[in-house]
This record gives sequence, C-alpha cells and structure tokens, in this order.
Amino acid sequence: MRQVVGRALWLGNPGDTRNPKAILEAGIEAVVELADNEPLAMLPRELVRCRFPLSDGGENPAWLLRLASESVAAFLRANVPVLVCCSGGMNRSVCIAAAGVALADGCPLREALSGIVQSGPADVSPQLFSQLQKGLFE
Repeated sequence: MRQVVGRALWLGNPGDTRNPKAILEAGIEAVVELADNEPLAMLPRELVRCRFPLSDGGENPAWLLRLASESVAAFLRANVPVLVCCSGGMNRSVCIAAAGVALADGCPLREALSGIVQSGPADVSPQLFSQLQKGLFE
C-alpha cells in the first residue's frame, strides 16, 4: 500500500486489504476494490467499501468505469482518505485513481496519471487507459 504524494489517496492490492489494522492506522476511511478476479475483501464495517469488478483489457461497460471513477472523485472532493486496490496495485487502481483525480481536479487524464505514477510502480494497460480516455474525457 502506497500513498499518492499530497493526497488522501492510497494504491494497493488484495494483500493490503487482508490487513485492516494497517488500513485503519493509515487513517483510510474508504476502500475501492477494482479486481474482477479477486474475492471480496473481509473488511471491518467502519470502512466504506465500493466494489467495481473491472478487467484490464478494455471491455468494461462505460457506466461501470464512470461509476468507479466518479466514486473515487467524490471521496477526493470530500477529503475522505481512500484506498484504491486491484490485483497487482499497478494498473486498474492506477487508472481509476488517475481518472478520479482528473475528475476531482478538472485536469486532463494524462496529467493526473503522470502525478499518480510518481508514487510508485505502474503497469498501465493501454486498452483500459484508452477506454477511460474515450469514455470519460472526450
């Protein structure tokens, strides 16, 4: 689990959700799960949880991408510390976090992505990024 510099935003993977104590100690209040191939995390009930089963390959329904991105944006606008996680913590979480930042800040998706990837490793799927760009920002 790593925090995006200057934001109440963390990126992670299912291993991070298996340690709810660390999540709570970091001050995180909401978890956005994005992996379509992972079981639902067992989290304490005081954490807000959103689950959007997304795939890397770009075949996600546009409404689901928008809902996931707008949810992250809403947490950011409300200053709610949020963990966004996917299978590896380097693709879906990075893309949806970037989309949330872009929507919250009113900046281009590529600019938001650039800021997100400075926080650590990323392996962004061109198909997923393209689908987000076309569906939400064009």
